[in-house]
Amino acid sequence: MANPYHAPTPPAPRPPDTRPLRRRKRVWLGGSGLFLAGLLVAAPGNGDEQQPVQTKVKAAPTVTATVTTTPEPGPTVTETVKAKAKPAPTVTVTRTATVAAVGTDNGSSGGGNSGGGNSTGTCSIVSNSGNCYSAGQFCRNSDHGATTTTASGTRIRCVYSGNAWRWKYA
Repeated sequence: MANPYHAPTPPAPRPPDTRPLRRRKRVWLGGSGLFLAGLLVAAPGNGDEQQPVQTKVKAAPTVTATVTTTPEPGPTVTETVKAKAKPAPTVTVTRTATVAAVGTDNGSSGGGNSGGGNSTGTCSIVSNSGNCYSAGQFCRNSDHGATTTTASGTRIRCVYSGNAWRWKYA
């Protein structure tokens, strides 16, 4: 195996031609003679005189046949089908509303809402399937920076976190 760190050795130079000079002259003279002989043979065929070539073309008779057929009219069949109305699916929408009890305030000014915001259980931004978002889910591009509530009423915000936009607790 050759060493990859050294340049390869150049090939050995070609030895000088060992044929005598007289033989090399004979090859050249023979080749030249054949070339001249080819020129002499081909020269008379390529003269300046061009012989006209006569072509005789006979006109062939033209036969045209046209066949036209008209089909007989067939009977026309018409069937009348009455379409039956298919029943459409019934859509039922149910909303649940919570009502705060009257008279349970006890006079405190803190509001008593530990969730921090709307605790009615309805969310203002919903997913494409109509469900409320929860913390940790991915945000849509249109929701970047928006704030909504979860199904339980906890406020969440769409923030950029961990190479993605996600809903986090606000």
